[in-house]
Amino acid sequence: MSSPTAPAPGASSLNAARRSRELAELADGTQVDVLIVGLGATGAGAALDAATRGLTVAAIDAHDLAFGTSRWSSKLIHGGLRYLATGQLDVAHESAVERGILMERTAPHLVRAQPFVLPLTPLVSRGQAALAWAGFRAGDLLRASARTARATLPAPRTLSAVETRHMAPALRPAGLRGGLLSWDGQLTDDARLVTAIARTAAAHGARILTRTRALSLSGTGARVRDELTGEELLIRARTVINATGVWAGGLVDDIRLRPSRGTHLVLRSEDLGSLTAGMHIPIPGEKNRFVLVLPQGDGRVYVGLTDEPVDGDIPDVPEVPETDIGFLLDVLGSALDVTVTRDDVVGAFAGLRPLLDTTSDSARTSDISRKHAVLTSPDGVVTVVGGKLTTYRRMAQDAVDAAVSVRNLAAGPSRTATLPLVGAARPGILATLDAPPPRPPLRVKPQIHAIGLADPHSRPVIPTHPVTGAELLWAVRHEGALDESDVLDRRTRIGLVPHDREAAHTAARDALTADLPPR
Repeated sequence: MSSPTAPAPGASSLNAARRSRELAELADGTQVDVLIVGLGATGAGAALDAATRGLTVAAIDAHDLAFGTSRWSSKLIHGGLRYLATGQLDVAHESAVERGILMERTAPHLVRAQPFVLPLTPLVSRGQAALAWAGFRAGDLLRASARTARATLPAPRTLSAVETRHMAPALRPAGLRGGLLSWDGQLTDDARLVTAIARTAAAHGARILTRTRALSLSGTGARVRDELTGEELLIRARTVINATGVWAGGLVDDIRLRPSRGTHLVLRSEDLGSLTAGMHIPIPGEKNRFVLVLPQGDGRVYVGLTDEPVDGDIPDVPEVPETDIGFLLDVLGSALDVTVTRDDVVGAFAGLRPLLDTTSDSARTSDISRKHAVLTSPDGVVTVVGGKLTTYRRMAQDAVDAAVSVRNLAAGPSRTATLPLVGAARPGILATLDAPPPRPPLRVKPQIHAIGLADPHSRPVIPTHPVTGAELLWAVRHEGALDESDVLDRRTRIGLVPHDREAAHTAARDALTADLPPR
């Protein structure tokens, strides 16, 4: 075990040159303490956890950072309210604790408090309203038990019908009795969270290697292929962690998963009026399931999500079936005074939850526990599955604990509960930057702002989205983006709307080929 030291300036920068250099070191026979396969939130989190314990780390992914499930979430950091309702008190408390860690210590620049309105429409009985209100109060007790400050997450309260429509003008006024206001954590971007985790791990010495596919695993390493060159090599490691989510069973035998598909729609904000809060819209016929309406602050609104079982082969990028789109539009129509049609859906995305199969075949995927599990194969490969985005840090910690134990590695305790991610700053500090509109203040980082001032790239690359050319340059120079898809689909979220993606493609290509020295 090496002694952890403070990261050197620029040590968090990921780029093509660094990738090539570090992959060559491993090809030459350098052995690492821990090899992690999968660079979603949990895999990147494991790389950070291990590196900050003083272990040498290599973390690989066949595609890109956040290529899989970690970029298809609702962009929420949940406090575990849903799990209280189903009696999963341990999962609920763990979620609340991890939410507080992200909001107050490790990523306050990426997670903010989001208000939600549950409208009391004629479809919500008084009994259901009372049950929901009790749940929100219980959720506030969870916040307190997790020691998250009241200033971070305000208390729930009831709203009059006038207040409810003021926060969500698109609601149908007929029969509206009022609303229930609650709060939760919202990410500016789930893929950006993964990028921040990976860069922080890199700053502490982890080798972060995208486009590096694991062909086979053992307890002492993996045979991998460089997807850019086609060359194969052996990465030697003292222990291996499989963090590939829904694909985990393809690398390790006897991992049984029941993937569940969660679909979201992308709408333009003007279609739903000036939303100042998200909405919980009850699903007719369900007691504890809601469709979420999630304003993003970038001219878009996400509407989700479904919970449907997925059988057969697991695709790299899940398709969105028309049945999911129709279902979400129908639920919207049950509460809104405006008509949202299929033509108003400018984009859609679906993610697959890696749920551990511990239930009967008849159980709905929505009823399967979100508790994570850490499993060790006979040859010593540690696999972490289940869980959810909010609890990625704890999942990573538990996986590294298991890996350290399997090989009796000399490692310090986990430090990630108090370690700020790269770029962390309080929202109030970021909001003081003199950034041109339209700029969601929480997206702006001082370094990106500096590029915007120094280069002729401070304007949005397309009129319908606030991302600037400076941010595209930053993605290439410092966030490991290797092609246009990395830039548009994961370092930014322009690509969620196909029309916007096409309009920004040239700007992304220019950023990748810009003949400018890295800063």
